[in-house]
Amino acid sequence: MAEISAKLVQELRQKTGAGMMDCKKALKETDGNIDEAIDWLRKKGIASAGKKSDRIAAEGLVDTYIQPGGQVGVLIEVNCQTDFVARNEAFKSLVKSLAQQAATADSVESLLAQTYMNDASKTVDEFIKETIATLGENILVRRFVNFSLGNTAGVVDSYIHTGGRVGVLLELNTQTDSAAGNDEFKGLAKNAAMQVAACPNVEYVTIDQIPAEVVKKEKDIEMGKDDLGSKPENIKEKIVQGRIDKRLKEMTLLDQPYIRDQSISVEDLVKQVKSKVGEEIQVNRFVRYILGEGIEKQEISFADEVAAQMGAK
Repeated sequence: MAEISAKLVQELRQKTGAGMMDCKKALKETDGNIDEAIDWLRKKGIASAGKKSDRIAAEGLVDTYIQPGGQVGVLIEVNCQTDFVARNEAFKSLVKSLAQQAATADSVESLLAQTYMNDASKTVDEFIKETIATLGENILVRRFVNFSLGNTAGVVDSYIHTGGRVGVLLELNTQTDSAAGNDEFKGLAKNAAMQVAACPNVEYVTIDQIPAEVVKKEKDIEMGKDDLGSKPENIKEKIVQGRIDKRLKEMTLLDQPYIRDQSISVEDLVKQVKSKVGEEIQVNRFVRYILGEGIEKQEISFADEVAAQMGAK
């Protein structure tokens, strides 16, 4: 059996919100495999399905750029080491320019190789290095995504929440440019992006977009839960199907209660706007970034930091 370290137990606690002893038992039962331990806890009803597994805080900003007219949009995450630098105007200005430049890039590498928009004598990479020297912290362009409508009628819009810690980019399509310019339609795009930011469990637009393997995994987890052990097989299947249907709806945007009016769903809202603009409307795609998602931030005490600095002299 793999050794179950305190660090591994703590990591599982951060990922699931379960108690220390439950986490330790789950890791023992799964031979230290953290992904299997998460599933084990869920089967026991101890861990929440909606608890995101890797949202560890890291500093920096999530920001966006929307081209005038809403034909192209970018969502970007740029990381630094401290919140102090993240609030610095030079850093915020850099992130905004990087978001705009990323509209024409297809990877972080190609973005870094571009001529910097505010100084043609430097590449983006060179300007970032100069900013690192000025601010005294490492700066990393972690990721970005860009949406382009091409020949499709619609709009790309975004929403940034909690001071650049959560960001959403969303594409909303319709049939004509006239409808796409309608204020009701544009308002729907903004509200839908805000909805995605407010619903961290949402990963898909509709249930039919959820991959079969995801549905199967959810069924396996539900079928393995202890509270079903004594149920007849036919009753168990009905209970599990009801739970799966509920879980899948939690993962889809159109099935969410609308945050501004809980009496209707997002799908109902889309239908209301559709009746006003007189054309079909489709939420085509979205991406949500959470600052520091998946980045393990080094923990160090103030005393250890001072000691390290003293030893370096």
